[in-house]
Amino acid sequence: DALPIYGLAEASVGLLFPPLGRGPRIDRIERRAFERDRRASPAPAEDASALRFVACGHALPGHEVRIVDDGGQPVAERSEGRLEFRGPSATRGYWRAPEQTARLFDHGWLDTGDRAYAAEGDIFVTGRVKDIVIRGGRNLYPQEIEEAVGAVKGVRKGCVAVFGRRDERSGTERLVVLAEVSPRHRDTVALREAVSHAVVAAIGEPADEILLAPPHTVLKTSSGKVRRSACRALVEQGGLDKAGSSVRAQWLKLAAGALVLRLRHGLHILGNSLFGVRAQILFWLLAPVTWLVTLLLPTPAMAWRFCRQAARLLLRLAGVTLDVQGLAQIPSDGRCVLVSNHASYLDGLVLVAALEQPLAFVAKRELERQWVAGSFLKRLGAAFVDRFDPRRSVADAQQMTELAQSGRGLVVFPEGTFVASPGLLPFRLGGFLAAAHAGVPVVPLSLGGTLQLLGDGHWWPRKAALSVRIGAPVPVAPQLEPFAAAVQMRDQARRVIALGLLTTEA
Repeated sequence: DALPIYGLAEASVGLLFPPLGRGPRIDRIERRAFERDRRASPAPAEDASALRFVACGHALPGHEVRIVDDGGQPVAERSEGRLEFRGPSATRGYWRAPEQTARLFDHGWLDTGDRAYAAEGDIFVTGRVKDIVIRGGRNLYPQEIEEAVGAVKGVRKGCVAVFGRRDERSGTERLVVLAEVSPRHRDTVALREAVSHAVVAAIGEPADEILLAPPHTVLKTSSGKVRRSACRALVEQGGLDKAGSSVRAQWLKLAAGALVLRLRHGLHILGNSLFGVRAQILFWLLAPVTWLVTLLLPTPAMAWRFCRQAARLLLRLAGVTLDVQGLAQIPSDGRCVLVSNHASYLDGLVLVAALEQPLAFVAKRELERQWVAGSFLKRLGAAFVDRFDPRRSVADAQQMTELAQSGRGLVVFPEGTFVASPGLLPFRLGGFLAAAHAGVPVVPLSLGGTLQLLGDGHWWPRKAALSVRIGAPVPVAPQLEPFAAAVQMRDQARRVIALGLLTTEA
């Protein structure tokens, strides 16, 4: 079922919601009492002229709404007035527009600019204050007339604007109907008469002016809503005769804007392509030399320091910025397990570039059997673990614990793998158990930008800013068993990493 709701930008979009699953509730009210006295009295079933309004429900939790008269005093139930609200989602005002902001508020209540009435726990929104036409003491609602005129054959549906024009002689407003005519319709005399009959059938009175115009004359917002005030200004300024040329100018302006956007998009794609070419060339020039020198160096510490300089050189030459914060959080003796989110093939390279002291990566055992990657990681002092063989996992866990106790810190990606979408996968316990058994803290690290630089399924790098945020160490709780302590450290580290990612994205 449809769920009619009411919202506005000044309330962060949502304000009134009906009960879920109820469906639309339509209120039929007496036309004369409503248009003359603003009283929403229920109409008899046989009343064919009754007005219909849809219920929008009640205010969201924490918000309040009220309906007030022109003097700002609350009105009784089933009396129409101005709809106001207040609550935590209300705007503080318009950007750099203090005068508009001042008009927006009424002693702490925000004026929606809409009229409404309350009945049986529901709010019924009746129309915009500025759009209502007051003629001869009657409140005429444009939507009803526009719908009736839009149904006339020869009138373009959805392209009708109804508004009022001040009549100085009578002191009231003249009812004006501006309707776009289909290009195929030639008999404007008959069409004008049909429109007049439609207005009389809708409200019981004729329009004062019926203006037939070519397509694209009725002004609308970008979302397709009729701009009645702008249409009135167009008519009053004599711009109706120039509507065709102004529409063409508008289309040309839109086309030029679209062309500029396409050019910007094309330049963005070209820039990314050039960046990708440069990054690929630099990588394949530096990678073989780095791999060979790393294998020749006698210790993992020396290999780490050399690879760090090579990684930083690659990023600098490629034009990639790397912002590192929190290096002091890593214990100076290196006794820790550093855990990081995993988002890209380049995560290891970025961590080597960011971290000053040598650490040991924990890598999947499949890499150990690869000649190029395996020999490189062994020289860096990586620890290889088996993800699938339970018999070997016990020995792997013991190896990780010994490394953590030795003063050579571990770098662990607890997610185990990565995917193309942002966010965190579930964390595995292996690294946290090693920290708990070794009695060393876990240091959480949030790695940002690598997903954009080279995410899963991509082999062509795209320009991105990289960041490394290192959080405070999470100590082992001495009162807990190793498994419980590992679970506690895992949950706390995951929260810190997730918060770091949010801060980086913001």
